Amino acid sequence: MTNPADLSLPEAAAALRAGTLTSRALTEATLARIAALNPRLHAFTHIAADALQQADRADALLRTEDPGPLCGLPLCGIPVAVKDLIDVADQPATSGSRVLGHRIAKTDAPAIARLRAQGAVLIGKTATYEFAMVGPDLTLPDPPARNPWNPAHITGGSSSGSAAAVAAGLVRLAIGTDTGGSIRAPAAYTGSVGLKPSYDRVARTGAFPLSPSLDHTGPLAATVEEAALGLDALTEHPENWRPASARLGHSIAGLKIGFARDWFAEDPQANPALIRALDEAASTLSLLGAEITLVTLPDYAPFEAAASIILHAEALAEHRTLIRNHAADYGRPTLQCLAFGAAIDPGDVAKARAAQTRLTAEMLAAMAGHDLILTATTLTPALPFSAFDGEKAVWTPMRTIAFNLTGQPALSLPAGFDTGLPLGLQLIARPGDEDLLCATGHAYERATDHSVQRPHF
Repeated sequence: MTNPADLSLPEAAAALRAGTLTSRALTEATLARIAALNPRLHAFTHIAADALQQADRADALLRTEDPGPLCGLPLCGIPVAVKDLIDVADQPATSGSRVLGHRIAKTDAPAIARLRAQGAVLIGKTATYEFAMVGPDLTLPDPPARNPWNPAHITGGSSSGSAAAVAAGLVRLAIGTDTGGSIRAPAAYTGSVGLKPSYDRVARTGAFPLSPSLDHTGPLAATVEEAALGLDALTEHPENWRPASARLGHSIAGLKIGFARDWFAEDPQANPALIRALDEAASTLSLLGAEITLVTLPDYAPFEAAASIILHAEALAEHRTLIRNHAADYGRPTLQCLAFGAAIDPGDVAKARAAQTRLTAEMLAAMAGHDLILTATTLTPALPFSAFDGEKAVWTPMRTIAFNLTGQPALSLPAGFDTGLPLGLQLIARPGDEDLLCATGHAYERATDHSVQRPHF
């Protein structure tokens, strides 16, 4: 008999509605798997004490003749994990830091309130790098999440626990945040799907801000379909956006995709296996009927420079009072990161914002004649924890923060493996085109076997 925890989100939703599965049984199976695997992976930092009561409420809603429009959506009764940067009522909200002590959220963040209204079971909080900044930091109270493919390696990015939880099959859907790639990089490192939506598609309030100009909230999931359904559930003012799931299963024949190969293949840090995987992905998309042409995007370095200035300036502004009162409670890497903000003056920020406007226009102009862009998410597989043993900050090369600066939606999904560790590709669309993005990712996913590969324990 199939373990309920192994059902995809659509399969579980169908079984719940047919009455062949209860949310309580699904939640019990999920809790059992977390109990068995989390001690090795540290994906979760907290499990909701009322998880089974939430499941019972979902079962009651599913038995109601008219549960209402929100409970008719596919998340009713489904366990969902939430990054410990986002408020979930009556659950810890420490942002992975000693600074906030034993803070318990009093109310749900608006995005989480939408999930709760749909009957989702908010099963627990997942590990994050301290205040979504830098990591992993082994000196903090909660140990960093470990990569299910090889626990000696990082999960990557501040949504590390959410990615580990999905990759290990603890949950099918988790919520993360992305300011410079913290949904997409962990997805790439763990063989999961990470969807950073258009800026402001998902409400950002109720999540501890890192850089409000660049912050995004979005889903990590086992498949593109599940990520699309998760984004639809989270979407603020959904009447203003086309559903991300609207085109799933549609042909991508005739789609014009620009292959930004020079953005990664010419970088000496790029893993050779990654270059081969992306070339194969372009070939696969071509065989599916898409028209693939090489495209030259604006140089990545100015995007990274402008975003770094904005991020560090805004981060320091968010933390000034906390640093004044709780400096000793911060981890050293986080304080070092915040210190960069002190060297930035208003003139630097003004120039960076002007660059943001110019670079966004240049990026959209470079996309002219193309529906989507294909490029890398990260340039290497996940690094080992041993690389982070010293005092010096370790840079993990990515191609993600440009799209936090432009606010475009971006999707990372599995593209292959190197030495047993996942590799990821990234698709980018124009703002509001998440439906096209997910349709393309879904078509690629079904044409390959990368997303069905799962780590063995």
